[in-house]
Amino acid sequence: MLDTKQVMIIQRVEARKQRFDADAAWKMLQTATSVTTAKGKKVRAFNPKSDDKAEILKQAIGPSGNLRVPALRINDTFVIGFNEELYEELF
Repeated sequence: MLDTKQVMIIQRVEARKQRFDADAAWKMLQTATSVTTAKGKKVRAFNPKSDDKAEILKQAIGPSGNLRVPALRINDTFVIGFNEELYEELF
């Protein structure tokens, strides 16, 4: 579980104003140690250093061609999408 006392919001981006296509998203995601995606009840964890880039982007990019929201960077981990159980576990 994440210790929320150690979490500080450094940057907030309004997704309607700043879009992240697959290339821009990958530039961010590849710097992380892990990427967790949530689509409904399905939660998947990836290691961008060793897992397939195309599969990670397939889960992280929405039908609009942009990074799905919400997208959170917590230290060196990304959490993309929403799943109530996942968020309860994190926070």
